[in-house]
Amino acid sequence: MAADAGTYLYAVARDAGTTLPADLTGMAGSAVRAITGSGLAAYVSTVPLDEFGEEPLRRSMEDLDWLDRTARAHHHVVEAVARLAPTVPVRLVTVYSGDDQVRALLDERHDDFEQALARVAGRREWGVKVYAGAGEGSSGDAPDEGARAASPGTAYLKRRQASLRSREEALRRAGARAEHVHDVLRSIAAASRRHRAQDPQLSGRAEGMVLNGAYLVDDDRGEEFARALEELRAQGGEIELTGPWAPYSFAVLDDPAGDVRGDGGAA
Repeated sequence: MAADAGTYLYAVARDAGTTLPADLTGMAGSAVRAITGSGLAAYVSTVPLDEFGEEPLRRSMEDLDWLDRTARAHHHVVEAVARLAPTVPVRLVTVYSGDDQVRALLDERHDDFEQALARVAGRREWGVKVYAGAGEGSSGDAPDEGARAASPGTAYLKRRQASLRSREEALRRAGARAEHVHDVLRSIAAASRRHRAQDPQLSGRAEGMVLNGAYLVDDDRGEEFARALEELRAQGGEIELTGPWAPYSFAVLDDPAGDVRGDGGAA
């Protein structure tokens, strides 16, 4: 490998002689190949260090357009591998000095990769987001008689207090609904995690997010999970389902939760 190139790592799976699609490309249209060792296969591309070296990456990580392109290319390869075999996705922009360093990783972390692969085999990740419904979080109450009869200043304070009480009650209802959704879905899933709720700028939704959950579901329970979600939607509220995905939230090395049957906290 040239001195001005590095090895970009997307994901790790067991070495089962899996053949990738011939037209699969990764970063900047680069070819994706497998590095094997210790019974594992690391899926990688060769990338230029003038873009993926330490200093260029520090600058690029502040470029949202670059980050979006890079995340899409990374996800594209991870999903292609995950469709073929149980897969441990690797963190975005994980770059090694060369193939030998990746082989050393497979050898040194063999047991950790095997543990993560055993955790996700035969399972896929689903994402569920619950939003406060339209009108929740804002006051729709008319001013009471006391507020109307009071002086303008007092009336304003009373309306303000009523609005805050209404907002707090609406958020309490939305939170309770989120807990119910999570409890139902986690009872079907093999594992679950609650990620930090996304800011409206990131979610693209005006409504507040009250649940950002990830659920690792056995393949043969996928239909049951989908039915349960539809029943929850019928009970009201805004519920968004995404997936199935490669198990980004659960194929975590050194996961202290082991089989993460319960919530592992924000990731």
